[in-house]
Amino acid sequence: MNIAVIGTGYVGLVSGTCFAETGNNVVCVDIDEAKVANMKEGIIPIYEPGLEVLFERNIAQGRLHFTTSLLEGIKDASIIFLALPTPPDEDGSADLSYILKVAEDLGDLVDEYKVIVDKSTVPVGTADKVSQVLAKKLDTSLFDVVSNPEFLREGVAVQDFMKPERVVIGTSSDRAWQTMQELYEPFVRQGNPIIRMDERSAEMTKYAANSFLATKISFMNEIANLCDLVGADVDMVRKGIGSDSRIGKRFLFPGVGYGGSCFPKDVQALHKTATENDYDFKILDAVMNINAKQKEKIADKAIHYFEGADSKKIAIWGLSFKPNTDDIREAPALYTIEKLLAAGFEITAYDPEAIENVKGVFGDKIQYAEDAYAALRSVDALAIITEWNVFRTPDFNKMKELMNAHIIFDGRNLFDPDKMDTLGFYYDSIGRRTVVQS
Repeated sequence: MNIAVIGTGYVGLVSGTCFAETGNNVVCVDIDEAKVANMKEGIIPIYEPGLEVLFERNIAQGRLHFTTSLLEGIKDASIIFLALPTPPDEDGSADLSYILKVAEDLGDLVDEYKVIVDKSTVPVGTADKVSQVLAKKLDTSLFDVVSNPEFLREGVAVQDFMKPERVVIGTSSDRAWQTMQELYEPFVRQGNPIIRMDERSAEMTKYAANSFLATKISFMNEIANLCDLVGADVDMVRKGIGSDSRIGKRFLFPGVGYGGSCFPKDVQALHKTATENDYDFKILDAVMNINAKQKEKIADKAIHYFEGADSKKIAIWGLSFKPNTDDIREAPALYTIEKLLAAGFEITAYDPEAIENVKGVFGDKIQYAEDAYAALRSVDALAIITEWNVFRTPDFNKMKELMNAHIIFDGRNLFDPDKMDTLGFYYDSIGRRTVVQS
């Protein structure tokens, strides 16, 4: 098929590249001229494991193209994906201005039947709004608007796209359904479902999925905080409840809260939809409040420990909101750094991929290290915020040689408290006993 993808952010670029990988001809459209020029030269603008190989291969084989011209991008396309930003407004609602503006522009350009797909995460009713904008200029026989939410996890997005657990297609049109079903069939050869539903149910499905996962994370963080107070071990609790098939093992790891581009924004947007419909969604209120407090948990532990101390030098391992990405949107590390700076800490930070993005936020307010061990030179403590694999099995003896004091605040529970006790560290994690050296 000939496919246009409008927007080359995270969702757009992964989607376009993966569609090209299955033999489709894909044109990605973006208004950023420098970004498009770089992509034409094979320079990928995001870090995502496995994407660069597919990106370069499909450019070389002539299936993946880039342009700043909307007309050039859509002229031969039978399917147009809208993968545009939907940032939260101040009231938490999703900003649809980018999507509706492109829909308005398409009304001047479409002259034959197209399937126009909302790929971005959008509030319930967006497909109707896009249809209304298009219908002002186009006969309704020239288009169908479909809701096709993405379920990509940063760090494993290529795998998620190429082998999806499910594909959700929201459309009331048999013609659009047949087109979308044909497009996605190569991705579900192992039998995972392509689920057809109405547009509004598809839109709600994405928000419901992310909000439920955010709720699961926040619930486990509350259990961890209670474990701290009563002397229980959250790791044991996690294993005990995770073995129940009704609950499952995933998203039960306590930590410093969720971040990124999806969970915070989607929970806010669903909460806003509830408010607009006079529904008091108490669970989402609790989820947002818990997460906001949890992001500052490690900072609070460090501030309490070093209260009144003359030297407060701390290293931070992990800046991205999760491993295997350079994305720092709503990253717990940002909140940790902000609070520690306000408390007078000197900070040296390291992350395998996200340092340049954090420099854009904090500049020279903090120091940046070239590797994990360099960050530890002459610091009084280490705070672990993101669970990159490289942090899981460090050289503890080397760490002790580099650090002024052997103190670790672990926001991801990477290490075993008994081992840290034997090694001689003060070790404070989430929901487990604190190891205190004499």
